[in-house]
Amino acid sequence: MLNLTHKNLEAFKSSKQLCKEVYLIANQFPIDEKFNLTSQLKRASISVCSNIAEGSSRKSVAERKRFYEISRGSIVEIDTQIEIALMLNLITKEQLEVLKPHVISTFKLLTGLINKQQ
Repeated sequence: MLNLTHKNLEAFKSSKQLCKEVYLIANQFPIDEKFNLTSQLKRASISVCSNIAEGSSRKSVAERKRFYEISRGSIVEIDTQIEIALMLNLITKEQLEVLKPHVISTFKLLTGLINKQQ
């Protein structure tokens, strides 16, 4: 694996943990959700990590910031999708409580990265 600077970013480390937690929860969804909410959640969680990695490789401040903003947008998608999963009884409040700190932490860390780009 490449030894790249984004791997040292707290936001990236947090996003990987968020991705892991999303997968653990999404893997418990019913099979009929495999190509719907399950897939959407997993793709959004991967997007968070991937856009941090890609953004950190950009030379332009504006480009870096844009990728970090896309990453943060994916966190908002995850938040919405988890609320829908809760509403549909696909997850429990206990599972939500496990995921919640990862969502909040990654969102805050990304906001810090975005604000630092100005």
